[in-house]
Amino acid sequence: MKLKTKILIGYGFTLALLILVCGWGITNLRRLGKASEAILQENYRSILAAENMIDAIERQDSAILLFLLANQQQGKEQFINNEIVFLQWLGRAKDNVTITGEEQKLDVLEKYYQDYLAAADQIQEQNINQVQNPSTSYYEVVFPKFNLVRQACIDLRELNQQTMVAASGEAQKVSNQAMWSVAIAGGAAAGVGLAFSLLISRRLVQPLQAMSRATSQIAAGNYDVEVQVKSRDELGILATEITSMSQKLKAFHDLNVGKVINEKQRSEAIVQSISDGIIVVDSELKVVAINPVAARVINLNSALAVGNHFLDVFNHQELYQYLKSAAQTGKSPSLEEPQNILSVERGKETLYYQFAITPVATEAGKVLGAILLLQDVTKFKEIDQLKSEFVATASHELRTPLTGMSMSLSLLLETATTKLSGRELELLKTADEDVERLRNLVNDLLDLSKIESGRIELEFAAVEVEFLLVKAVGALQVQADEKNITLQQQELSQLPKVKVDPNKIIWILTNLLANALRYSEPGGEIRVGAKQRKDWVDIFVADDGAGIPLEFQSKIFDKFVQVKTEKDVGGSGLGLAICQEIIKAHGGNIWVDSTVGEGSTFTFMVPIFNSKIDNGK
Repeated sequence: MKLKTKILIGYGFTLALLILVCGWGITNLRRLGKASEAILQENYRSILAAENMIDAIERQDSAILLFLLANQQQGKEQFINNEIVFLQWLGRAKDNVTITGEEQKLDVLEKYYQDYLAAADQIQEQNINQVQNPSTSYYEVVFPKFNLVRQACIDLRELNQQTMVAASGEAQKVSNQAMWSVAIAGGAAAGVGLAFSLLISRRLVQPLQAMSRATSQIAAGNYDVEVQVKSRDELGILATEITSMSQKLKAFHDLNVGKVINEKQRSEAIVQSISDGIIVVDSELKVVAINPVAARVINLNSALAVGNHFLDVFNHQELYQYLKSAAQTGKSPSLEEPQNILSVERGKETLYYQFAITPVATEAGKVLGAILLLQDVTKFKEIDQLKSEFVATASHELRTPLTGMSMSLSLLLETATTKLSGRELELLKTADEDVERLRNLVNDLLDLSKIESGRIELEFAAVEVEFLLVKAVGALQVQADEKNITLQQQELSQLPKVKVDPNKIIWILTNLLANALRYSEPGGEIRVGAKQRKDWVDIFVADDGAGIPLEFQSKIFDKFVQVKTEKDVGGSGLGLAICQEIIKAHGGNIWVDSTVGEGSTFTFMVPIFNSKIDNGK
């Protein structure tokens, strides 16, 4: 028998007992109701009729006295009216005969009443003819008849009252019987139901208790468990499965526990031996593992960090938000310098760590946590700073002699042209061009140094995008015409004003257009345009030149990087690096989309001017 069937039988039996008790109670209530109804319907009407007839006969008697006391008209009217009332209630009493002997009493009452009416007519005639003293006639003729009628009404009333008392006693008896019978039936049903419920619950609970004890032993590591359940229902099947599971767990434990321990020790040894800092957190951002390098970074003992929330061991809100995002979405945050650089103050020394966050997920896609990798880049930062300082110093020192050399060569070209041979003149022009190129390189280096050190000054203003494009295109239109290259400016829709330094943005556009001209063939086309994207405006320069190989696209904005092509156009390799730094100073970003043989598109984003927030700044 299945467990569901057992439960249904148990509840069904209890429900049947409940229905039986309820049915018995309803039956007794109906009996009691009928008894009460009999009291009201069978006797109350007759009692009411008797009372009203007594009242009517007494009023008629009063009317006779009134008639005899010389108020004949009023007495006669009162007598006739109450005669009608008496006869009406007498008729109702006859229609409601329900008791043995009641009909005979009504017949006697009717006879007495007829005699009373005859006596009343007789005394009225005597009073009119003045045959006898009215008072003597009343007491001798009418009053005895009145008493007979009144007593007959009283007898009728008492007969019905006695019957009502008897019926009330019967109803009380029925009520007591119903109460005791319902109580006995209810108690018996409750006892039987309780006994049956205890039997069913015992049959259900005993196997569950045995299985609970077995699972507790399995959880404690004791796999030699066998659940003894003889039933063939779901509980018996479950007990068999628990026994089978314990045997399989024992075999699996004997087979794999050593391997699991070895793998855990190996993983911990790997984490501890890595030279970079590693912090592993679970889905709730609690530290699961941490190596000594990371512990030194957060300045906390490894044993104290494990088990605590990340913010409790390292109060760094920005890093916490990146970890939280990775643990919730299962995606690594996309970060670039300087966003992925963490600075830690150690007294007077500042340490720099480049961090990467990788989510940990199962094959089913469930995110278990995240891993934070901290790589010490302090030395690289120091080297980069020294390099920038050296470049800035060297550029500054070279600027003055290069300016003097340029002026001297320009003066020689102007005054000594006739004194020099063709070969000497050619060498002098070459030297002047080289010096000019060095001057441009030094100027670019000085500009880049200012930008990197944060000393660049930006004069923000609300500017129309079309103004920027027109200025940049106009500056290079002549060169484009000389190379037979079409410079096409996109027609702009209603674009909002942007908050930029117009001179710096025009310089960026001019630099991008000059690069496009260098790498475009005669007959080519260069397109300049812009479009809005939420709170930003994307400005682009697209050409149909040779394109940029994929291996150069990720580092094209680094310093001194140039794409090597068959057509070497020279340059310092600093133009795009300066463009990137200026755009970052505006809070935007710059990128390239290129396909070899199809051309390149350089795009940068600048913020929209918000009059409420920027207020003209």
